[in-house]
Amino acid sequence: MIPGAFDYVKPETVEEAVAALAEAGDDAKVLGGGQSLLPVLRLRLNHPTVLVDVSRVDEMRQVTDEGSSLLIGAAVTTYEVMHHEGIRAGVPLLSMAAGEVADPAIRHRGTFGGSCAHADPAGDLPTIARVLDAEFVIAGASGRRTVSAADFFLDFFTTAVGLDEVLVAVRVPKLGAGWGFDYQKFHRTAQAWAIVGVAAAVKVDGGTITEARVALTNMGAGPIRAASVEAALTGGAATADAIAAAAASAADGTSPTTDTHADAEFRKHLARVLTKRAVSTAAGL
Repeated sequence: MIPGAFDYVKPETVEEAVAALAEAGDDAKVLGGGQSLLPVLRLRLNHPTVLVDVSRVDEMRQVTDEGSSLLIGAAVTTYEVMHHEGIRAGVPLLSMAAGEVADPAIRHRGTFGGSCAHADPAGDLPTIARVLDAEFVIAGASGRRTVSAADFFLDFFTTAVGLDEVLVAVRVPKLGAGWGFDYQKFHRTAQAWAIVGVAAAVKVDGGTITEARVALTNMGAGPIRAASVEAALTGGAATADAIAAAAASAADGTSPTTDTHADAEFRKHLARVLTKRAVSTAAGL
């Protein structure tokens, strides 16, 4: 199908983008890589009157090393996230998961910020942002604000970014010494959306798990931290039996959907299995 008519604006600064959104009102949409928005427009599931293309905003294309974290511009592509030396060294889990996103063509166009702002429950990168306690820098007419990953993803395809705001960058804390990580994704075919995914970051000291973070993809309205698993792992032995026992609670408190790809019970089973695998790998087993 052919999208409906719309005006097109291509600002060169964040401030110009915010001004364009303010002028357009509630009928505007921000265009990044377009890998999620354009199919929606073609199907006429959304009818914006103005597209604000932020791909030329230089600030949103940068990766800045802040010491303990990386500030990754929202318009940095998934391909760049995969291959950027600073990201691969400081946040290797993010680079790993970026390699699981769709196919090379989409990774070259789709953006890190766009994936997070789109907030598809089956998206891989929002889960990584959640497990790493990332922060989202959002700009609007009243200035800039920072929102934690825990407060950013509100519901299906809904985030804390307002209609008159732009996601500028994502601040991702670095994984320091002693951390292991893994991302496990179950999908029916290569390059498909995750039926279920699990991201794990585990810190082991002397055979004991001192810190553990586990987040789930497609087990609810957005990326979910598996709090019961994290609590069971922290302070326990980094052994196969201990990890298996902790992973048994991975689906607790989740609300996966039933669709043509899998029913809710199968997704809960996958969450337990993939959590065991991801945590085991992250712990070096």
